Order: sequence, then structure tokens, then C-alpha cells
Amino acid sequence: MKKRVLAIALVTALVGSMLAGCGSKGSEGGAGTDAPAAADGAKVVKIGVYEPASGDNGAGGKQEVLGMQYANQETPTVEIGGEEYTVQLEIVDNESSNDKGPSAASALVSAGVSIALGSYGSGVSIAASDVFKEAGIPAMGVTCTNPQVTEGNTHYFRICFLDPFQGTVLANFANENFSAKKAYILTKLGDDYSTGLGYYFKEAFTGLGGEVVEETFQEGNSDFTSYVTSAKNAGADVFFAPVSTEAAALIIEQAAAQGMTTPIMAGDTWDSNVILNAAKGKDVEIYVTTFYQEGGNETFDAGIKEWINSDSTAKANNGGDDTISAVTAMGYDAYYVALEALKAAGSTDPAAVNEALWDVSYTGVTGAIAFDDVNGDALRDTAYVKCANTETGAWDFVTEQGVN
Repeated sequence: MKKRVLAIALVTALVGSMLAGCGSKGSEGGAGTDAPAAADGAKVVKIGVYEPASGDNGAGGKQEVLGMQYANQETPTVEIGGEEYTVQLEIVDNESSNDKGPSAASALVSAGVSIALGSYGSGVSIAASDVFKEAGIPAMGVTCTNPQVTEGNTHYFRICFLDPFQGTVLANFANENFSAKKAYILTKLGDDYSTGLGYYFKEAFTGLGGEVVEETFQEGNSDFTSYVTSAKNAGADVFFAPVSTEAAALIIEQAAAQGMTTPIMAGDTWDSNVILNAAKGKDVEIYVTTFYQEGGNETFDAGIKEWINSDSTAKANNGGDDTISAVTAMGYDAYYVALEALKAAGSTDPAAVNEALWDVSYTGVTGAIAFDDVNGDALRDTAYVKCANTETGAWDFVTEQGVN
């Protein structure tokens, strides 16, 4: 537990220096125990939402935020230290950009949040980490799966599985279900999630005796025909592309146009109705690993569908229909884990919330959530595998899979 004790000391010291520079107004700067008051006099605790609403990952970010917004509507207050607080979501757009992410994170610090949630996209999470660290504010990743998000620090947690696990699950699935001996891997240069998951898939797949052919593409690329041709010419048994939904939609369209029959595989970013819409009516096979399968919790599914259909903005942010993305379910659970940390801390002080997070356990709609004592990573050992039904435009459940 030495790491946790050191974390308390460091965060407390940071909080103290921030308060000294801001006078005695503890609710300003995101690090005080004196909560701001709403117009009606109620105490307010702020939860930061650090997510993309634009850029390559904007579609996924909006869906992740929807889960938090629905949870906030469902449970708008929390009891902290024997007093009731109104929970206010402070939402910023990190624009899916590693360069602009730190500024968005700084806006949450200035808003006085007690904890930050996000981001969809590992690279932009890593980019903001030092901002949260220096401000003494804990952050909790929702679906950022790259190990570097939490590695070597005591302030960034996460509730999702990691890419070494996800890459292994995907490699095992390719081997067991398609008898795949050769895999084509396409990743995006400079994208921590894409290159990271590609690397872990390769490690696991070659460890099973498989062969890989690898290519990369640059930011802004929209023509994937040459990559599809390369995969076909290589005789690949599977086409693995852990990329953004924006690039994925183009890959699907161009693969279908070239008559590629090789199964296309990807990780959690492809679990989106953007993918379903792109694949509908096309002769393609698409398999993804993800965190939640619609139908897993009927009460949650019915409630959020009703909410999405009653709110035009929510429906637009969900891609125009009421399909439940796994990232939405994860955003929902992340909100409640944050509430559990606030209750356990008995304070809105970020240092106290940071320490409380280590021991939080919560059973959400996506399963049991708890953190390890090393990096604050979720103790997850199962992924869902789905297949896109190109006739119905829905996801079909394939299997629940772990690693041996």
C-alpha cells in the first residue's frame, strides 16, 4: 500500500498549494471541501466530463456522455458526509485531439470538479493526465483501454478492460472461430489506441503460430482501397482494423465495393450504430469485442431507450436511433462509481475522492467493478463478442470470451 500512501501525501500537498494560491475559497480551482451552492441554496458537487464531441471520435464520445447524462437525470443528488448535494456535470469537448485535450482538461480544473470522467480515446486521456495530476484531481477512464493511461500513476483509474486482454481475446477468437493462420492488421499512425491494440493482437496471434501482415495510414486518410487490396492479395484469413468509427465506416464501404469476403475484426470502438449503418445491406462480416450487449439489463435498456426517444438532442447524439452502445452503458456505470467514491470520501475534496476510489466496488449494468491496488485498473476478465447483422442493422451476440 506504499503507493497509495504516497498518493495521498502528494495529492494533499498539491491541494494545499492550490488553496494557498486561491485564498480560502475551497470550491474554486477544483480542490476544496466547501461545495458551491446552487441558486436554490442546495450544495453542488461537480463531476467533470472529459470527452470528444467532435473529431474522429466525436460519435463515440457523444454516446459515452449519454450514459452519464441519463444517470445524472436518474440520480441527480448524492449524500456526502451526511448532507445532500446536487450533482452537476461539467462537460467539455476535447475534440479527439491530443494537442487540444489538455486545454479541455484545464477547463474542468477551473470549473472546480471533484473528479473527471473520460475519455473515449486513450491518446487524449494520456494527453490530459498531467493536467489532472498537477491539479490534484482524480480521473476515471470509461473505455480508454491502452495500459499507458493508468501506468505508473496514482490519479488515473479506469472501469474497462485493457488492450493486452482485448487483443488476446480477439486473437483467440480469430484462431478458434476462423482457423485463421494469417491476419492483416491496419492501424492509424500516432493513435495510441489503434497502434496499441494492433500490437497486442499481433503478439497474441503470432504466439498462437499465426502470421501477420501490417500496414498503417496517416491522419486524414479517406481512401482505404489499397489496404483492402493488400489484404486480399496477402491471402489474409482476417482483416483486423482497430481504428475510429469514422475510418471504419469508410473501410466497410470500400471493402464491400471490392467484394472482400474476409471477416473484418475490431475492438470496442467499432461497437457503434455508425458501424451498423455502414454495414447494413452490404456483403461483409464484422466482429467486435466490447463491454456490454444490449439485453444484458432489461431495466436499464428500457429506461434509456425511452429517454433517448423522448429527447431529440439525445437521439441525434446517439446517431439517430435508440441502439444502445456499450460505451453508453459504461458511461452510465462510471457516473455511479463516481458517486460511490464521493460517498466513501465523505467529502468533495479531490484528494479524499482519489483515496476513496481505490476501495470502491460497485455492481453496474456492465458487471462488477473494482480496482487493482497497482494502477487503479478495473478487475475485468470477460469481453463480449458481437457480429453485425447486415440485414437487420443490429448487433447479434456471439459469445462471452475471456483468456486462458
